[in-house]
Amino acid sequence: MTLKDKTTITFYNGLTTIGGPMIEVAYNKSHVLFDLGEVYRPELELPDESYSTLIKNQLIGDVPNFYDPLLTGQPINHQRWEHAAAYMSHLHLDHSKALNFLAPEIPLYAGPLTARLLPVLNENGDFLLPAAGHKPNYTRPIIAAKYQVPIHIGEITLTIWPSDHDAYGATGLIITTPNQTLAYTGDIRLHGYHPDWVHQFLAAARGCDALIVEGTGVSWPEEKQVQPSAEFTGPRTEIELTDQIIQLERVNEKRQLTFNTYPTNVERLLRLLELSSRKVVLHAKRAHLLKESLQQDYLYYYLPGEQKIANLNPQLAVDYEKLLADDHEYLWQVVKNYGDLQVGGLYIHSNAEPLGDFDPAYEPFIQTLMDRKIEFKALSCSGHADEKELKQIISEVQPKALIPVHTLHPELEKNPFGKRILPKRNQTITL
Repeated sequence: MTLKDKTTITFYNGLTTIGGPMIEVAYNKSHVLFDLGEVYRPELELPDESYSTLIKNQLIGDVPNFYDPLLTGQPINHQRWEHAAAYMSHLHLDHSKALNFLAPEIPLYAGPLTARLLPVLNENGDFLLPAAGHKPNYTRPIIAAKYQVPIHIGEITLTIWPSDHDAYGATGLIITTPNQTLAYTGDIRLHGYHPDWVHQFLAAARGCDALIVEGTGVSWPEEKQVQPSAEFTGPRTEIELTDQIIQLERVNEKRQLTFNTYPTNVERLLRLLELSSRKVVLHAKRAHLLKESLQQDYLYYYLPGEQKIANLNPQLAVDYEKLLADDHEYLWQVVKNYGDLQVGGLYIHSNAEPLGDFDPAYEPFIQTLMDRKIEFKALSCSGHADEKELKQIISEVQPKALIPVHTLHPELEKNPFGKRILPKRNQTITL
């Protein structure tokens, strides 16, 4: 180290989009990259998701010396960078989908639950982008970091903290260099199951030189003039959401009840399994995800013609026809074949796929429910801090510099405790 060495931050993607941040912190001959996701823009109707197509359309960052040379045609410059690593904050595709594009020799760190779940989610090769030279269902090695145990990448130290988001196992990151301390929130909120974890992370980051904060909650200023934006309607907290589902069970004792949730929102599902007065039955693929990642067995069913999954306990299988005929014993997850459901039932859509009317599958899905006179109940809870919570997060950290990312309107984030930096794509700033 010399006195001239500086800490730099380069912002490759995810600045004015909801998702897709790719940020590099560098010091001397050491550098780290976080996250490794793809911006979700289905309206582009791209011909493929190749590396060149994603770069051209700015869905991933054009990051030098991190991507696999088999994709870029450019070798990693090991003379310039003697130490390198990457970190991934959580499971969601806008933070993880491009992880297989990372050069094989660069270690990738994530929280233990993220590291355990991602290979299971990608077992069929339809979750992550494919790695060069591997089968589609390959998931590159992910190092399961221990919480609050420093990871040394040359002259940079990473410390991973448990946090709270609607992706199971989400984490935040504190980065220290010889002359700076930075914090990266990943996706964060205070109204989930573990606000205590978030407060501990923020306390550890207090007074940092720079806080890189997600700002989803300030993305729709035009909506909040009349009412809260669509992101923040419905149940205010995760606990309130599951309590509302339990209440629906109580007032619909003699009615077919079905539901679906997003695959990575494992904790919401676990709470429902714990509290439901009915027997909760999962689709076999979801039961397999919980078995592989958490080593827990739950009731499950197969759709007609589906292949049996070896690690599921046959004694816990529930016949599909029995579920279709039931109106009081089960609360079960439905993933398709909505036309098989009983007329007049109740279906609970809890941040599940299809995610909204931007998805071509959404309209026929809704129409099928209407044709069967099935009541559609949307119960969602945001994985992101709203405007009020963002102010509290910033207040708890009191950063010398605030850098908003992951938002349509970064200029709406304020820092009463120091300066605010609004970087442009591919810009490098020096701290």
